[in-house]
Formats: sequence, structure tokens, C-alpha cells
Amino acid sequence: MIEEILVGDGTWTDESEWDVLDIDSDGEGEQYVAMPTLAVVGRPNVGKSTLVNRILGRREAVVEDVPGVTRDRISYEANWAGRRFMVQDTGGWEPDAKGLQQHVARQAEVAMETADAILLVVDATVGATTTDEAAVRKLRRSKIPVILVANKVDDQKVELEAASLWSLGLGEPRMVSAAHGRGTGDLLDDVLSALPETPREGTAVAGPRRVALVGKPNVGKSSLLNKLAGDERSVVHDVAGTTVDPVDSLVELGGKTWKFVDTAGLRRKVSNATGTEFYASLRTKSALEASEVAIMLIDASVPITEQDLRVISLVADSGRALVLAFNKWDLVDEDRRYMLEREIDRDLVRVPWAQRVNISAHTGRAVAKLVPQMETALESWDKRISTGRLNTWLKEVIAATPPPMRGGRQPRVMFATQASTRPPTFVLFTTGFLEAGYRRFLERRLREEFGFDGSPVRISVRVREKKERKK
Repeated sequence: MIEEILVGDGTWTDESEWDVLDIDSDGEGEQYVAMPTLAVVGRPNVGKSTLVNRILGRREAVVEDVPGVTRDRISYEANWAGRRFMVQDTGGWEPDAKGLQQHVARQAEVAMETADAILLVVDATVGATTTDEAAVRKLRRSKIPVILVANKVDDQKVELEAASLWSLGLGEPRMVSAAHGRGTGDLLDDVLSALPETPREGTAVAGPRRVALVGKPNVGKSSLLNKLAGDERSVVHDVAGTTVDPVDSLVELGGKTWKFVDTAGLRRKVSNATGTEFYASLRTKSALEASEVAIMLIDASVPITEQDLRVISLVADSGRALVLAFNKWDLVDEDRRYMLEREIDRDLVRVPWAQRVNISAHTGRAVAKLVPQMETALESWDKRISTGRLNTWLKEVIAATPPPMRGGRQPRVMFATQASTRPPTFVLFTTGFLEAGYRRFLERRLREEFGFDGSPVRISVRVREKKERKK
């Protein structure tokens, strides 16, 4: 038994105080409570995402002064006057949209059909357009409460002009300025009156595990989410960078509920991105931090790129469990398979522990194999090794292969413990610094003994400070 160990401030204290560092973070998952949904809809560039950010009280939705930035339907959790509800931002709706915009409009229509209340946003400086009138006709056919919002009412002159919006037949237009916050408090009071206490569909379920779909642009993230969900959750198009905001979707797989987040494709360097790309990259990183396991999609039909390696490094640095999904496998021939194996051995040396599966999001090939891989990775991510078992194993390993000499002296490992999970983090208390190569050796032996497939493992060393000899 070791009499004294090092705590966070760098001093050695009695071992009974170790519990301040032994943080157990593998508690039960939090309860997911179904909340009513408010959909924010309207034609392009009327300020829907700006209004969503104002409702949330923080900048979540990507905003830029060009039409068509938002493409998917994105859900955020909001709170007003103590009531929690979901706000769903949508892309611009147009009745006769073509190509990519047709997919965007379809996502907005799905939001209209599934929400518990709707905000129809109109640009007060322009007035009612034929597109606004078409949206009103569509919304009148449903029994969902609709609130007409006249946005961009920045002064009294625009307020007088906005009075003409009564002609749309949705009652009094709520006049707001999403950019400046004018009138949004009164609008939210009306929203709470229109929203039911519970949503029309759905009940409280156990908290779903959070999965982030990451990768470079146009690698198939949205196609995979749609295939897993069994419907069109995300807009899919040949144009690279179609997804801008992270898209949350609850999906039933393997008898469990999973919360998938379809993220924007990460560019080479965030510093080189501008406008929409810059904020999309920031939100992708935030979505990754909020997830538990990441599915990294790699285009198997082409050589592994620098962009792929950058995203993998981002996932590894975030400490999330990782599954490597080699997509577009239906386009891979025998020669490409041979080259891919060589690329994996050469380029993916940082994450040899990651789970791997070969899939095709387009055809659905082997996508069901993602579930057991995710479960294995999360089990490793949550795993905890008891202190006694860990030190017994460590004693045998060090006896067989002691750490290398440093400065003419050999450091001793006095004690080890697992400080936390998610990811598994181990702290070694030593009398001297351990070389990086020896720490990698210990990690390799740790994985051989205890597994940790699909999860990163962190090992830190705390060197015992020499006590000054008392005179």
C-alpha cells in the first residue's frame, strides 16, 4: 500500500484523499423527455434562422446575408418562461422549386406536417408575395396552430407598412425584428399559448446515445442518415457542402433509439473558410463535442486524403469513440481493395483501435453492421478497470519490461488508477518521467489485456516531487 500520492495541485497527500480525483463519469443516461415542436417556415431570406437564434438566446443556426443558407430541418432545444420546447429551423419554402431547392422545400413541408405549432415568417419590408400566399393556402389545410410573424420591423414606418399583412388571413401579424430583438418576447408568450403541453406524437424514452456523422464534404453522410432512418431526413445532392447545419434525428436501430447528428463536411482548414463554411465548421465541432461516438465516413473508392486525416485527428483529440465507415464500397474493385489496405496501414496509424466496417450508403450494403460496431465502441468508452486489478496487471508488465533509464536512474511506477471514463483515462504515479515510447507500450499492453476496442485511451504520468530534507 502506498502511503501518499499526488493530487491535482502537484503535492503529495494521504491516499485517503484520492477520491477527489477518482471521478466516475459512467453514470446512467439522462432521461429524454418528448417536447412539443415549433417549426419556423417561410420563403428564402426572410430571417428564419436569425429568428431561431433570437428564440434560443444564442447563435446556433448558421446565418449569412444570402438566400438559401439553411437547407435541412434543424432542431434545437429552447426554453422560455420555464417551459422547454423544440424549435425547428427550415430552409426556404417555394412551391415550384427545382433541383436542390426542391429537396429543401420538401424538408420544410415535412416540418409543417409534423410540428405542434408553426411560425410563418414574412419579410415586412417586402410585404406579402405570391410565395407567402401559397404557403398560407398550404397551412390552412392543416389543423396546426399558425402564427404569422412580420420580420424586419425595425422602426415605426415599417410597422405601418406591415399592417397590410392582415390580408393573408392568418389574423394579426406579430411584428418583430429578429436582428434587434424587438417584439420577440411578446411573440414567445404567444408561442407558449399555442404550443400543447405534450407533443402530438412520441412519449418519454430513455436517453438515446449520441452519434455524430463526420467526414469531408460529399462523402455520403446525409445519404447514410437517410438510409438508416428509412426516410429523407437530410437533403442529399451531388453538390459538395449541401449540409450546412448539424441535423439531429432520432432513429430506431437494433431495438434502441439513437440520436444521429448529420454534420457539415469539414474543409481542410477552418481558418481558410469564410461565411457559411466557417460557422458550419464551428457547429460541426460543437456537435462532435456533444456526441459520444463518431462515425467517420471515408470514400473507399478514392485514396485517403489529407482532409480525411484531419477529421480523424479531430475525432481522436476530442476523445470520442470512433467507427471508421468506408463508404461507396460498391465502387471498389479488387485492385482498389489492395491499395486501400496499404493506405490504412500507412495513414491510419494513429487510430489502429478504431472499429471498421465497409458499407454503401447508396445501396444499403452492410449499414446494419454499424450498430454492433457502435455498441462495442461505446462499451469500451464506458469501461472502468478496478484499481486492484489494474495495479496487479501493471506490476507484472513492469517486472517483465521495466521502463528505460532516464538521467542514469530508472523511474519507478508506484501506483496507477483509472481517473475517469469517456474516454478511459489512466494516471500513473511515478518517481520519474516515462518516455512517450514506453507510454505507448503500456497502452498497447493495456488494450491487449482489457480490450477498449473503438475507444481512445489516455495515459498521464504524475511525477512525485522530491521533498526538501528538514534541517
